[in-house]
Amino acid sequence: MSTAARRFRMVDVFNSGQLSGNPLAVVLDAEGLSDAEMLAFARWMNLSETTFLLKPTLPAAHYRVRIFTPDGEMDFAGHPTLGSCHAWLEEQTMSANGQRILQECRVGLVEVRRTEGGFAFAAPPLIKSGPLGANLVNRIAMSLGIAPEEILAAGWVDNGAGWAGVLLEDAEAVLRLKPHAVDLDIGVIGPHDAGQPAEFEVRAFFPKNGATAEDPVTGSLNAGLAQWLIADGRARAPYEVRQGTAIGHDGRLRVSEADGSLWIGGLTTTLVAGTVAL
Repeated sequence: MSTAARRFRMVDVFNSGQLSGNPLAVVLDAEGLSDAEMLAFARWMNLSETTFLLKPTLPAAHYRVRIFTPDGEMDFAGHPTLGSCHAWLEEQTMSANGQRILQECRVGLVEVRRTEGGFAFAAPPLIKSGPLGANLVNRIAMSLGIAPEEILAAGWVDNGAGWAGVLLEDAEAVLRLKPHAVDLDIGVIGPHDAGQPAEFEVRAFFPKNGATAEDPVTGSLNAGLAQWLIADGRARAPYEVRQGTAIGHDGRLRVSEADGSLWIGGLTTTLVAGTVAL
């Protein structure tokens, strides 16, 4: 198999400082790569996601992105959306100031905007919502190592990434979690006391190789949580989220409302730029 030198970036997304967010690998010249080759590179990178940018198939889109975890392809994910847009724009002569960037992915078109604090994407519609049901709540409580009554509310917040959302009493309860064997993607949120740098603390757990993994900072989850909690009157935009604290990160996301949409935003910073032989 012949290889080519393809433009490549590694971007820190939703960071609050150097090396504090969620790393993303972006292959900008992905035309000609097979599904198997994309998956193999994502496995080799071993990040939560690796993206591959291609020519769009939808006329309105600026580019198309395919998003891979080490286990397979995703329909949508948040930090890959912002990091991919950041990397794509670095290669363009156009400016995103005041302009919509339309990303094509498996859930369709996702709008991205440059903001004062980086980039933000419009939260895509939930493809699965509603209550989880008592049996599933009990199962989640057991996997999180807490009593079911500690869960104040629970619902599906699936926008293509499969998340189930859980609300706890406060941020301290979220940070105390020591989950056992998690068998589905679970996002947990709790409010901080007034005066803290962020209004909410979030943690994201998912099964990986027979164990429980935790994501540093998760845009798709926070987009789903925002839609759920704001609709239920449990949160009000704008607000800021801190995530990754329990695993040594200091990720920050901002949820805002504009033009009839919820926007999930944060900083994006290129840390590595060059080529990769694929």
